[in-house]
Amino acid sequence: MNTFIKAVLLSSVVFLSMSLNVSHAQAAESRTVKVQVNDELVHFPDAQPFVDKSSRTQIPLRFVSEKMGYSIRSVPVGNHVKITIQNDNNKVVLQTGQNRALVNGKIVTFDTKAIVKKGRTYVPIRFIAESLKTEVKWDSKINLAIVKSDDKNQKPLLFNKRVNPTVAPTNNKSAVVQINNNGLKDDVIGNAKKFMGVSYKWGGTTPKGFDCSGFVQFVYNMQSVTLPRTSNAMLSSSGLTVFKPEVGDLVFFSSSKKAPATHVGIYVGNGKFISATSSRGVRVDSLTDGYWGNRYFAVKRVL
Repeated sequence: MNTFIKAVLLSSVVFLSMSLNVSHAQAAESRTVKVQVNDELVHFPDAQPFVDKSSRTQIPLRFVSEKMGYSIRSVPVGNHVKITIQNDNNKVVLQTGQNRALVNGKIVTFDTKAIVKKGRTYVPIRFIAESLKTEVKWDSKINLAIVKSDDKNQKPLLFNKRVNPTVAPTNNKSAVVQINNNGLKDDVIGNAKKFMGVSYKWGGTTPKGFDCSGFVQFVYNMQSVTLPRTSNAMLSSSGLTVFKPEVGDLVFFSSSKKAPATHVGIYVGNGKFISATSSRGVRVDSLTDGYWGNRYFAVKRVL
């Protein structure tokens, strides 16, 4: 039996009986668990990692495995899903509702099952990481799982946990995680401004013509950040609600100053935002004055 299979068999006995030292309550307080693969944070556009009742950190399988360079294929099997994760060296096959997987042709059993939640397949992070011969470290201070699949000594990409006065408060006034991604935010704004003057096109999603949500979606996709297609879907399902906008945040508008959102833009700083307007195309406007100031009502942070 090769070293890889031995490692998987050994880890299957150990890691699935261990927790990541964070309680379900703590995970709720921090609002989210973050995952880092090598030197990049994994973006989860819809379904988010969570800590289950057994204190295991569950992750959406697709996003992490793809970040690690694996292809993933899903096939419906009755009420369950069969998933194959593969690259040139390794192949793992598992099915939701089962507590076993086929790792490079060998059956490995575990004390937990892959599950489906909100349309996404979840597995414990240590299962996918160690099955694919990687190292996982947990930073309990910032609720960050670091998946290390290269030979570098990876450092956490998040600052220490601290209270952020701009984040919408919860009943327990919990602290939240701050992400060190100012460079990414600057790239988003820089790319957005490249399209200044592009004409408005209803339903448009390309530089040949944008509508408001098509523009925002296109710009964020340039940074490998996937957003829903419509303004209101972005409002309801993307990111974290905050009170005070920062560069790169999504800002939302409607004539009633409440959901559903009918317009979305990207905050560029200094009280201004960039968006695709029906009257003048892509342009920068004031967030608080005039036409848009009378319609602005919400901010979401997706970076």
